Amino acid sequence: MQEKIVSIITESMAVKNSLLSDGELLRTIEQVTKEMIEALRHDHRIYFCGNGGSAADAQHLAAEFSGRFYIDRDALPAEALHCNTSYLTAVANDYSFDLVYSRLIKGIGRKGDILVGLSTSGNSVNIVKAFETAREKGMMTVGFTGRGGGKLKACSDRLIAVPSGNTPRIQEAHIMIGHIICELVEQQYFS
Repeated sequence: MQEKIVSIITESMAVKNSLLSDGELLRTIEQVTKEMIEALRHDHRIYFCGNGGSAADAQHLAAEFSGRFYIDRDALPAEALHCNTSYLTAVANDYSFDLVYSRLIKGIGRKGDILVGLSTSGNSVNIVKAFETAREKGMMTVGFTGRGGGKLKACSDRLIAVPSGNTPRIQEAHIMIGHIICELVEQQYFS
């Protein structure tokens, strides 16, 4: 069993080392951070969406922005789109689960807002549709995916594609990258 534990930790470290050596990806993370700061300074909002474990990560990151991360500060306008279960189940039942995020973005998204979509495959139909709607509204889209980016690659203004095809390793990297962005946004915005 210890061999398996060591193997999992080693694989997680290898993914993170790949991130460290990818200058383009590091620049993208830096650019997303700057764009979030700019959006917040102009009274725009940051929305997060995902499915399953990625929904949990989306909610986690929205809470880091709207609650606090390292410093005691005012809340930042961020939310995860799946938290209203009455809305989610009504739209999934009455229309389609594919529309749960795009319909909400159509209703509450504004030009200049940012939509962050987390999908390890990059192929989640409901997130792709939300990105298409966000673009129609003049919102910026940030895709957090695994290797290659899937369908989100084509509809993301910024793509953070973790160089792995292993879902848990991708999700571990997503939360780490989200934490990095949150820490830097918090530092810069409130300095």
